[in-house]
Amino acid sequence: MAYFYGAQIYHLKHVACCATSKVFAKVRAWAANGNKNMQQFTIKDVENLLGIKAHTLRIWEQRYRFFAPSRKGSSHRIYSNDDLKLLLRVAFLYHQGWKISRIAALDAAQLQAEVASVPLNGDTYPNFVVQLIAFALDFDEAGFAHLMNEVITTIGFEKAIEEVCFPFLQRVGMLWVTNHLVPAQEHFSSYLIQNRIIAEIEKVPIVNKPAELILFAPKGEFHELPLLYLHYMLRKWGWSVLFLGKNVQLSVLEQCAQRPGIRYLFLHLLTNLLQMDAEVYLESLVRHFPDKHIIASGKAVHHLQRQFVNVTLLLSDKDIHQFIKARKTDRVFEDVAG
Repeated sequence: MAYFYGAQIYHLKHVACCATSKVFAKVRAWAANGNKNMQQFTIKDVENLLGIKAHTLRIWEQRYRFFAPSRKGSSHRIYSNDDLKLLLRVAFLYHQGWKISRIAALDAAQLQAEVASVPLNGDTYPNFVVQLIAFALDFDEAGFAHLMNEVITTIGFEKAIEEVCFPFLQRVGMLWVTNHLVPAQEHFSSYLIQNRIIAEIEKVPIVNKPAELILFAPKGEFHELPLLYLHYMLRKWGWSVLFLGKNVQLSVLEQCAQRPGIRYLFLHLLTNLLQMDAEVYLESLVRHFPDKHIIASGKAVHHLQRQFVNVTLLLSDKDIHQFIKARKTDRVFEDVAG
């Protein structure tokens, strides 16, 4: 599960575009106008979304001619929403092991029927990432939610989030990097996944004791989905958590850390959007909270060179899981200190 270490890639525009109400206002306007085909994708976008190399896509186009992207200016291929939806179905069957020659022989109705006939089970679920992309492309909330429910029912909530939803967000989030479009689909689908994680958090009984761990992302960090999933996991494994969420000011953290029982400060830092120096920030935490054990995870702390007293860096998803699950045996301090 690489999501904790930057699988969801945002362009810096995320700071300006993170107001959910504005995003959904645009989505509603597009839907009201019946204009679902206004976006254009480059071959690099399509490569990232489908998980198929651009070179392979070019060969398919030239050899089988079952799709023909338009050209912009010179020879650069431009794919419409309809092009992408066709290729999503092609990629789905291709990832299922179909030969491309067999896929190319199908007409549009046959292609859609074959995709619909593939059962969701323990062997096929990773390929349903492209199905989620197809639903997100059309802002199909009912289809997206239905497929999420099916995946969760088939393989369980945690595996569905870690091995289907997060890889999906990784692919869609890459559209920020291309700067060819504002991926409202990412906001749309993130919102749905976020709500599902919150619903699962609410199912986990609250530990009846004072909070022992504060979970937060520092000022300038706006990724909340990994924090929410961390919150779910911590609650599930018996932690008593004070969840502060994203973009937390140091002054707020100081106030909350004064509560009796708080032993750990757990921060997650991915993109470092305000360009803070992670080492300077950790040094500040150590200075302000000498009696707390600081747990740090996320891509932005992955390559730190300095070592700090009372700071444990969780440098992989495995490290994160081990730390969380150590709570079950009441050996957390010994484990992280070792």
